[in-house]
Amino acid sequence: MLVLSGLFLMACGPASSGATAGKKIALLVPDSAAARFDSKDRPYFEAKVTQLCTSCQVLYSKAKTDADQQTQAQAAISGGAAAIVLDPVDTAAAAAIVTMAKAANVPLISYDGLVKNSADVAYYVGFDDAAVGVLQGTDLLTAMGTKAKPTVVELNGDAADAKATLFKDGAHGVLDGKVKFGGEYSTPKWKAADAQAEMQQALVATGQHVDGVLAADDAIAGGAIAAMKAAGVKPLPPVSGEGAELAAIQRIITGDQHMTVYKSIKAEAESAAELAYDLAFGVTVPASLTLGKTTNNGAADVPAVLVAPVVVTKANIESTVVADGFWNAADICTSKYISACATAGIS
Repeated sequence: MLVLSGLFLMACGPASSGATAGKKIALLVPDSAAARFDSKDRPYFEAKVTQLCTSCQVLYSKAKTDADQQTQAQAAISGGAAAIVLDPVDTAAAAAIVTMAKAANVPLISYDGLVKNSADVAYYVGFDDAAVGVLQGTDLLTAMGTKAKPTVVELNGDAADAKATLFKDGAHGVLDGKVKFGGEYSTPKWKAADAQAEMQQALVATGQHVDGVLAADDAIAGGAIAAMKAAGVKPLPPVSGEGAELAAIQRIITGDQHMTVYKSIKAEAESAAELAYDLAFGVTVPASLTLGKTTNNGAADVPAVLVAPVVVTKANIESTVVADGFWNAADICTSKYISACATAGIS
């Protein structure tokens, strides 16, 4: 839940700082995720900043390379940014941007992606990725019912991705000792096509006796489901996911996928905006925002705002992704899914 301390400070913060106008907050993001940032993060972030401070200005830039992002950061600092919110193009190279900001006495918040090996990152705002695998594993056990030692195929993310390791460790913490693994794979670059090939191998190895599929994200879930449908597996076992992709939400309402894990970009962006506002105006950040949590980036334990992920099933699509505006009913309920939407109560 977002703390509301910033709302109280909306009127008094700028006035007490002696500057009622001209405060600038930079939001620097990678161009590779432009669709997401343009449609989700930026609008949420800007709306929250405006709510907290009508005279503030958001300096928004997208970078294709780390060099571009360094140039944009320098421009933001030269242009008077009082705080920088940075989703790094390159998490290691971005330490140079932190150093640049520190030299100019501009606090920098690492957003969504954690800047590595810098002791001068003021805060990190992101998702509690360690909880994702726990949610997936717990929900999968519930969905499989009371069968003793059910057979689970585990399709993890890319082995080189730290997030995939967190997901995997969380899932194993729940599933180990309670299930039999019919196969475990690390899916290169989280690609659906590779997940489909991995699931095909698992179906052969298990003789198609699969009680559940722990899929690390929605693309991998889609690949696993495609493999099982091609092999004629009926009924499909419960399949997990992560990301709340539109295709996954539609698979959930038709029963092909059991669940996904939703990370509220709205909550993440609004948390970053509140934090940036506090830092820009020199307001003491309330302890309730971080709850004492930190994330180690290789050089320091960075104070962290970790937004809790949420399980989404057919029963709560309306109260989660639809209520947040992540997807609306028109997105989900295209002609192919009108009947399934009616059954799921999505309107």
